Amino acid sequence: MKLYISGYGKMGKMIEKIILSRGLEYAGWTEAVTETDPALAKECVCIDFTTPDAFRTNYKFLAENFKAVVVGTTGWADIRDEVVAYFEKCGTPMIWATNFSVGVNVYFAVTDYVSKLLGQFGGYSPYMVEMHHRHKLDAPSGTAKSLADIVDANMGTHTEIQSVRCGEISGIHTVGYEGLNDRITMTHEAFSREGFAAGAVEAALRTEGLVGVHEFKELFFES
Repeated sequence: MKLYISGYGKMGKMIEKIILSRGLEYAGWTEAVTETDPALAKECVCIDFTTPDAFRTNYKFLAENFKAVVVGTTGWADIRDEVVAYFEKCGTPMIWATNFSVGVNVYFAVTDYVSKLLGQFGGYSPYMVEMHHRHKLDAPSGTAKSLADIVDANMGTHTEIQSVRCGEISGIHTVGYEGLNDRITMTHEAFSREGFAAGAVEAALRTEGLVGVHEFKELFFES
């Protein structure tokens, strides 16, 4: 399996570092994925960490040409059904996630469990605060939106998300539940981008023999 990177920013460079450190077959990187030789693309799993606008422009090329695709780019939730349908039409496996960190995927599971219990009991109002570096283009973050979707589905609420963009914060997500007599808060804090990159590489390896489109957290707890 050859791995190929679309987007050579900080995340792309971190993914490259992990690929090389693990001795995996590496086909290189590009900032202009639509210029990739289709003959090369069909041999490669592409890991995409670009921008929302770039992904919207490129997703059809990705689906049409690559062996499989891992999408870490966020900010395209409004066209998710369209993207999924196109990948399925092309028969190209895709794994996507708003966050590929192992810890965050555990956090998703814990949030699901806690919000279900509180939804059954009643009397609590959820809230959310997410913090990222000043370079992040989308707000709220895709991870925050995923957490809010989990909470709202379990509690029948509409969780407001407060976003902070400052400095070089790798990512902090706090989900809180306010009751009359107490407050429950849970926080995940990323120390660096390395956890996201390692998860994306793991996802690429899991595309071997995969059929269809999957969110990473669906596969994460199957093995």
